[in-house]
Amino acid sequence: MATSKSIYTCTECGGSNAKWLGKCPHCGAWNTLTESAAEPVGGGKNRYQSLARSQPVATLSEIEASDFERTPTGQEELDRVLGGGIVAGGVVLIGGDPGIGKSTLLLQAVESLSQTVKVLYVTGEESGAQVAMRSRRLGLAGDKVRVLAEIGLEKILATLDAEQPDFCVIDSIQTLYSEQLSSAPGSVAQVRECAAQLTRTAKARGCSIVLVGHVTKEGALAGPRVLEHIVDTVLYFEGDTHSSFRLVRAIKNRFGAVNEIGVFAMTEKGLKGVANPSAIFLSTHAEPVPGSCVLVTLEGTRPMLVELQALVDSGGVSPRRLSVGLDRDRLAMLLAVLHRHAGVATGDQDVFVNAVGGVRISEPAADLAVLLAIQSSLRGRPLPKGFIAFGEIGLAGEVRPAPRGQERLKEAAKLGFSVAVVPKANAPKKAIDGLTIHAVERVEQAIEVLRGLG
Repeated sequence: MATSKSIYTCTECGGSNAKWLGKCPHCGAWNTLTESAAEPVGGGKNRYQSLARSQPVATLSEIEASDFERTPTGQEELDRVLGGGIVAGGVVLIGGDPGIGKSTLLLQAVESLSQTVKVLYVTGEESGAQVAMRSRRLGLAGDKVRVLAEIGLEKILATLDAEQPDFCVIDSIQTLYSEQLSSAPGSVAQVRECAAQLTRTAKARGCSIVLVGHVTKEGALAGPRVLEHIVDTVLYFEGDTHSSFRLVRAIKNRFGAVNEIGVFAMTEKGLKGVANPSAIFLSTHAEPVPGSCVLVTLEGTRPMLVELQALVDSGGVSPRRLSVGLDRDRLAMLLAVLHRHAGVATGDQDVFVNAVGGVRISEPAADLAVLLAIQSSLRGRPLPKGFIAFGEIGLAGEVRPAPRGQERLKEAAKLGFSVAVVPKANAPKKAIDGLTIHAVERVEQAIEVLRGLG
């Protein structure tokens, strides 16, 4: 009796190898090779031909360049992240922690879209009754939403042929399996094959498809990275399950801007868009407190105000540097710059930095606000009321400009802030009503301005 051969597939890149290795020879990741049964050579090799549409070679300048028509989902924050709405034939991959609200948001979007286009909700993790129960709880009518509880890829493709929907949700891609493969659902081969087949179907029929993906314990999308490469848009659902606020962030978008962010609040009736997200990330202090500085950050095309808090306390033999929402290595670098160029020593102090509201700040324009918050906490003196700052700090102590500084300043003035410390290159040529701007070129100048205001 012949024994079935095994192959070892990398969960990061999808590459296969004949034997197990500690390090993937394709992408270099460690301990990512998993064993699975080898597929027969040539099996189902013609199954792609029905979906492939060949087009003649054309000159680039002769191809008509028309903008994509978008259909709003009814969720303004989701439309913002998608670039204005869904695109016919576009494939979106959305991932997030279990219970974060992915299915809830998509069910609300399906309900809104069903009023204008044909929709199909395919669930592989729940029964139709469970989806109906959630729909009733959210107060959705669901009179035009078609639901299919199925995990077989071939049956789902047949249903897409019969129903001809304009928008389809697959919840989730890890539960699907193809009869062409013998591996179990959720394996690298199955996830890659099912996603590729659904993507071809979307492109061939002009149906917009949303794939819900599981995430690993590190928070990355589970399955091979090729899953993110073949889709048009990748969205991440972020947020603490203990908080009512959720963030949807675009990591990849062929039809819009990347790093765009949508803010939602979880309520009893589902997810509601937050029109003014700056209110979430600002504390409601009656009076200014030491160690608090407001930063004007950019999330995609949207300027947002986020409060950064710093606490400097006497440390022990080995003082700690802890940051929540900001890069810890960058915090250590900023403390060194503060000591070398401004003469402010924190070598024997514990330094804690936090971004209020659970938001993660990745742009270097937060450097100046972090330093001023640390200085404020160290001196025990609060910054003036209505104070904001932004700017990148270099190792030589210079304060570098931040992109789109004028928009940041106008957003701060609109929300009632009155004092700003910004890089000299970001200083506006015309005064902004109600906003006093202090332009600085170096860190020591910013510290001097801070002492003058205090």
